[in-house]
Parts: sequence; C-alpha cells; structure tokens
Amino acid sequence: MSYSLNKEVKSTAGAALRKLFRFMKEERRSLFIAFFVMLVNAGITMLTPWFIGYIIDHFIMQKQYGPLLQYTGMLLGLYVVWAGTEYLQAKLMGGVGQRMLYALRNEVFNKLQQLPVAFFNQNRSGDLISRINNDTDTVNQFFSQSLMRFMDNIFSMVGVAVFVLSINWKLGAASLVPAVFILLFVLVIGPWVKKKNAISLKANGNLSADIQEGLHNFKTIIAFNRRDYFRKKFATANEENYKTAITAGIANNLFTPVFGFFSNIAQLIVLTLGIYFILEGSFTLGLLISFISYVQLFYQPLRELAALWASFQTAMAAWDRIAVILSLQSNLPVVGHTASSPVNKNIVMAFKEVAFQYPDGKEVLHPINFEMERGKTYALVGPTGGGKSTTAALIARLYDPTEGKVLLNGRDIRSYTTEERTNEIGFILQEPFLFTGTLKDNIVYGNPELYGLTDEQLLKAITEAGLGDLLQRFDAGLHTPLGAGGAVSLGQKQLIAFIRAVLRAPKIMILDEATANIDTITEKLLDGILKKLPAATTLIVIAHRLNTIENADEIFFVNDGAIVPAGTLEHAMDLLLNQKLAS
Repeated sequence: MSYSLNKEVKSTAGAALRKLFRFMKEERRSLFIAFFVMLVNAGITMLTPWFIGYIIDHFIMQKQYGPLLQYTGMLLGLYVVWAGTEYLQAKLMGGVGQRMLYALRNEVFNKLQQLPVAFFNQNRSGDLISRINNDTDTVNQFFSQSLMRFMDNIFSMVGVAVFVLSINWKLGAASLVPAVFILLFVLVIGPWVKKKNAISLKANGNLSADIQEGLHNFKTIIAFNRRDYFRKKFATANEENYKTAITAGIANNLFTPVFGFFSNIAQLIVLTLGIYFILEGSFTLGLLISFISYVQLFYQPLRELAALWASFQTAMAAWDRIAVILSLQSNLPVVGHTASSPVNKNIVMAFKEVAFQYPDGKEVLHPINFEMERGKTYALVGPTGGGKSTTAALIARLYDPTEGKVLLNGRDIRSYTTEERTNEIGFILQEPFLFTGTLKDNIVYGNPELYGLTDEQLLKAITEAGLGDLLQRFDAGLHTPLGAGGAVSLGQKQLIAFIRAVLRAPKIMILDEATANIDTITEKLLDGILKKLPAATTLIVIAHRLNTIENADEIFFVNDGAIVPAGTLEHAMDLLLNQKLAS
C-alpha cells in the first residue's frame, strides 16, 4: 500500500470548511456569541453613514446646532460600542482559534500514531513536522484572525447593498456594477492562487525535510567532509522555496490592486451621478455624502477581502496537506479471531506460505513456511539485504505479508490488538531511539506496569531482572540525562534499549544486531541476562558475530527470498561463504 503524501487532495471551500468545523463542536457557545457581536458591529457600521447624512441635511444645513451636539454625542457612543465589539470579536475568536489549533494538532498527531512503519518509510519526517506545525498554524491564523473579519465584511457588504438600493436604486445599482467584475475576477483567478500556495507550502515542507535530514546526519557529513554537498542540497531546496514563495506572494497580492481599482471606479460613478441628481433636485448633499460613505464601506471590505481571500486560499492549501494525512488508514487492521484447527502449544510462531513485497519494489520473501518453538533460540543469518530484518519485522507485525499468514500462538497475528501483540513480542533494534529526558523516563517507556514506581521500586525491579550491573554503567543512575540534556555512547543507548525490552518480559524477544555496538565484556553480561529469562521465552537473533549465534538451537539461512534451515553453525558458515563466492 502506498502512503505517499504527494497526491493532491482537491476539496471545495464548502467541503473543507465543513470538515474543519467539526474541530469546533465544543466552541458553539463562543461562536454564537461572536456571531451576535459581529451582527451588532455590522449594524453599527451600516447605520453610521446614514446617521451622518441625516445630521448634515437636518442640522448642519438647517443651522440647528443644539440638536447637532446631541446627535454628535450619540454618534460618538455608537463608535465606542463599535470599538468594544471589535475587541470582543478578536478575544473570542482568538480563544476559539487556539483551541481549534490544539484539537487539530492532536488529531493529526494521533493519526500519525495510528499509521504503520511503511508510512514513515515513504515520507520524510521534516515534511511531516511542517504539516503538524506550519500548516496547522496557517489554518489557525485564518480561523482566529480572518474568518470573523471575512464574515463581518460579507454581512457589511450585504447590508450596505440593501441600504444604497433602498435610498436610490438607480445610483445604488450603478455603484454595485464594478463588484460584478470583481466577483468574476475572483472566480477565475482563485483556483490558480490556491494552486500556487499549495506549491509554496510543499516547497516549504521539503526545505524543512532537507534541514532535518542534514542535521540528523551531520556527523556523517563531517566524517566524509561533505559539507559542500549539504550546502548545495540546502541551497537548491532554499532556492526552490524562495521561487515558489515569490510566485505565491505575487498571486496573493494580485487581489489588492484589482479590488482597489474597481473601488475607485465605483466612487467615481457615485460622485458623477450623485452630482447630476443633485443638480436635478432629486438628491441632497447629505445623501450624497452618505452614499459615498456607503460605497467606501462596500468596497473597503472588498479590499480587505482581497487579503483575506489570499489568506483563505493559503489556509485551504494548508488544509489539503493536512487532509491527506487525516484521510489515511492503517494497512494493519485488527481482524476477528476465528477458531481453527487444534493448536500446538509448543509452537509460538509460524509462517504459512508467507510472501512479502515492499511498495513499488521486488518481492523480498517468496512463499515460505517455518515454525518456531517456545523457549528456543533461533538465529537468522545471511547476506546483507537477504531478508533477515524483513522477516523479523513480519514476526513483530511491523508489516503484514502480501500473501499467506503469520501465526502467533496458533492465532493469526492480525487478530491481536496492538497492546496484546507488544506484550507478547519485544524488539531490540541495532540503532535504538531514546527520548530526551532521563534514563528512568526511557526505561519505563511503553511499560504500564512500571508507571508511577518510585526510584527504589524501579531499582528493585531492575535488580530482580538481573540488570543491576548494567545500571551501574551510568554515573547518575536513573537520573542520567539523555538526548539534549546529556550525551551517551551508542553502546550505552543499546544497553538502555536492552533494559527497557527485558523489563517487559515478552514471550518472544527479537534482537536485530542488538549487540553490534557493544563490547565483548558487556555482550557476555547481556548473554548471561538472556539466560535468566523465563524458560518459555523464545529468542530470535539476527547477527553476524559467530559468538552471538553459536549457542542457537536452530539457525535459518535467509537469502534471495527463501528461509532455509541451516542446521549447525558450520553449515551456516558454509552457506554464507558460498553466497559470497557466488556474488
């Protein structure tokens, strides 16, 4: 199954907004209040021009200065209320936006947690980080700062249109004609603007991915003195990001001058026709001033809508990138368990006609069959790329076979929940990953039975598991800082991963080159600890060191899509030697 995030998701504005609004289910009260405040704000905005025209015609032109001061005070009061509604809108929508951002990021992150290893093999982490951080923030910026202004402007424009048509339908209709051309321009240019913003966001994600990849592998870059390669790669990505950002900026800024031009045309139309109507005696100076104010109130929001529309297009492009992730489903579903033939309780793991192929790749494993007994130690040997790690990944259900079944305790491994499966199977990788924090944080990770234990209780559990000597290799014990707070060697990281896995007491323990970065003395210590594991624990070892696999009960030779029982260690070495000579 392909998990590429490069596919396009084309959603209409209405569909996208409906999906986004589900993140605001808990915000209905705040949205209702904000909507009411917006109506009050729009009402005051529409009322004030008429109010000014009324004051001019009835008090200034008539030289009635007493009522003029009274009505001017009322107008000041309206402006104060308007300012209050502006502040309240910003406060309400700011809170709504931040809570929506929190929910949206949780949703995206939780979706990523549900996706299989195949997804992360096919997509770069830097781009995923960009989608979680940058794209969600772009959507939030629109909702918290632009959406209510967008709606406020729409309501104001509709109200203004009604007012000008009711005051003088001829002059009102003439003043609204340029708006038709603006609408046509938006309909034509809008999809192109959204596309350019999508390209810019993708380039930004690629830039983040290149930076993350380079910094993560900076030791290798320094070791091979390839800073020039890193610089060139970054320069290429940065230049691409620069070019797409410039194009997107030009696209976004096209609206402002076009909207401004038609706004000026509308005011020119009103001024020309208004003076003509005044000369005819069918219009007053106060109404003309009100009309000009209304036209400004109609087209000024349009100018603001130019920027808001660009923000909306950017937000929709960002949402499309987020929607790609939210639309994905894991290709490792839990299936129902059905009773089958009687189970041999001594068989803990079995492959039945299992074949596997990576997406868009060749078949790594041809249909194979083998069984592993409870309590035995199995070694997987073979040339690099022969399929050893893939076999281990299928045992741990990091992937599902493309054909056949993997049975755990006689059950289809797909019928186990994630919790059940991880309790049964432990996996120690060649390159362990540690979280920033303390040694204790990393030891208890993924083991609910250790959560909440005091240092003394945890030390007791570690000692009882025969891991106390390993802990002494860390100066600060359980409180040794890891990650950004402290540096440990690769061998020490492997020790921590080993402690973490052994404390889980899994029924199957997979060691994928787990001792490759550990000295011989420590390896012997770990070997002694493995011997203390419950007798029913099945060990599956992938290794190249002879001393690591010499005590295995059975050795499998994995190569060219096949898994062949190799018998003795000498026979396995002969197979490896023949393979090297053949290649």
